[in-house]
Amino acid sequence: MAKTFYITTPIYYPSAKLHIGHAYTTVAGDAMARYKRLQGFDVRYLTGTDEHGQKIQEKAKEAGVSEQEFVDGVVEQIKVLWDRLDISYDDYIRTTEPRHKEVVERVFETLLEKGDIYLGEYEGWYSVPDETYYTESQLVDGKSPDSGHPVELVREECYFFRISQYADRLVEYYEANPSFILPESRKHEMINNFIKPGLQDLAVSRTTFDWGVKVPSNPKHVVYVWVDALTNYISSLGYGTDDQGNFDKYWPADVHLVGKEIVRFHTIVWPALLMALDLPLPKQVFAHGWLLMKDGKMSKSKGNVVDPVPMIDRYGLDALRYYLLREVPFGSDGMFTPEAFVERMNFDLANDLGNLLNRTIAMITKYFDGVIPTYAGNVTPFDETLSTLAKETVEKVEAAMEHMEFSVALSHIWQLISRANKYIDETQPWVLAKDESKTDELASSMVHLVGALRHVAIMLQPFMTRSPKEMFRQLGLEGQPMDWTALEQFAAIEEGTKVGAAEPIFPRRDMKEEVEAIVEMMKQASAARVEEETEVEEEDTDARPETTIDVFDQIELRVGEVVTAEKIKKAKKLLKLTVDMGKETRQIVSGIAEWYEPEDLVGRKVIVVANLKSVTLRGELSQGMVLAAEKSGKLELATVPSTMANGASVK
Repeated sequence: MAKTFYITTPIYYPSAKLHIGHAYTTVAGDAMARYKRLQGFDVRYLTGTDEHGQKIQEKAKEAGVSEQEFVDGVVEQIKVLWDRLDISYDDYIRTTEPRHKEVVERVFETLLEKGDIYLGEYEGWYSVPDETYYTESQLVDGKSPDSGHPVELVREECYFFRISQYADRLVEYYEANPSFILPESRKHEMINNFIKPGLQDLAVSRTTFDWGVKVPSNPKHVVYVWVDALTNYISSLGYGTDDQGNFDKYWPADVHLVGKEIVRFHTIVWPALLMALDLPLPKQVFAHGWLLMKDGKMSKSKGNVVDPVPMIDRYGLDALRYYLLREVPFGSDGMFTPEAFVERMNFDLANDLGNLLNRTIAMITKYFDGVIPTYAGNVTPFDETLSTLAKETVEKVEAAMEHMEFSVALSHIWQLISRANKYIDETQPWVLAKDESKTDELASSMVHLVGALRHVAIMLQPFMTRSPKEMFRQLGLEGQPMDWTALEQFAAIEEGTKVGAAEPIFPRRDMKEEVEAIVEMMKQASAARVEEETEVEEEDTDARPETTIDVFDQIELRVGEVVTAEKIKKAKKLLKLTVDMGKETRQIVSGIAEWYEPEDLVGRKVIVVANLKSVTLRGELSQGMVLAAEKSGKLELATVPSTMANGASVK
């Protein structure tokens, strides 16, 4: 029986049309699901929509339609988008489906009978856009700490979940399962920001609106939207029903993919609910960063929303999927820029991969009448290097994928592509073709190039769903095995295989023209947005109010080692640093260029504010801050002894 692999995305809130940030998560999950299938796993990939709550009710009222009509319309658009992105999900769960409602009702009543849920009265702060309750101490300047939206004082009868009694068990589970929350910095946020200050019992019902799952024993109450939403991971498997074969087969989930803004619900609320139900916890929650623009998060008012559909229409699906998975280290915030997108297309896809494929097919056509020579092992002095690298690349890609390091996996594949391009220059087939005594070497160079391209095509399948098949077709390999086991042999090509016609799979684009086109797409997508986004204005003030120890304790300081440093064009005061934080590497922009030369910083151990919100400075992403002291106009970095481990916590 094949090993199972169960992976989920968050279920998306259908209050508006999705954008490229949502696509980022779903494409990443799809890449992982496809990779595991290629390895022979029995994969279940789940996505869906969270369709209840006060915000949906208000949106439907504004639109003049029923709640169900409203969410049906948005869900239809989402499914079209997933189809355009070639998302290979195995199930799509909607929280308005009877199969889901029945499980939510059963879970709620079970916990009520056990005493883990009890009736009381809630008085506190609630954010409608976030669908979240907050204590007074959690508010930031009187607003939601998650989004900056205004909150309202709510007082109503409601049910509570005794989450407070699971605090110690949660921490114990974190420590016993170090890979449960990744990246690791998210675990420290959960412990320091939420558990250490003291978990308070969670309000899990509402009575001020009725669009949601009713509590069966007290139907004036609607189940709290997050309890409703989180249950999708097991309701989709039939948990607690007469047919829970899928639950028995696939649970616990191997990984929940979530955005960093909802880590708390997935690593505190969800595990506590599962503990209360005596169910196994998911093996991992992986919280990725945001896909940002030069001027911050995407919003209608900024005119910077990227709709994936016109991008696919103009550039093809694989170019977009490649960019999303290659440009941003999964787990960190990343930035979308039109310039970077076009560069990836021109240099990585057109120049490196496309050119290698076209040259190889053209040479086989010219020198061997289009028939791929028979593989005879290593003949030229350069053959072994290429075939060995192909084998090593498979191992490196596997290691990266197990940690969901998609950009790392792709960088390894591109190293093989670069090596194959160099191999052409080393073997010089055009010279070998002029010497009849070099026919064997010429044949070997051709079959080694095909072998490298075959390896590349197979390994690219999780990331790009069209181009690998097209590569096989042009190479004449159509119909030959493309699963992961096919990588066990180099150049396993049937004798007499004839290549097809070479056709550019990624044509080069004019940078200026394409950047202008993408900017125009962004303007049009922003104008078409359904949802009005509320901007949070940052106050420009030098005031430094006193802080308390509990607030200060939320600051996470860690040791980092500067790996690279470089100046930023047209920014006299800024340096761009790459800092090794132990289990991750971050890019930090620091205003220290007046006091330090880049070469003076490499190897230095610095102190990094590790949980500072990422920002963009002069077009460069900064994922933290390095501490420095200033006196009399002179600035010096705060450093630690060289013996301190990278990533060590500074107390």
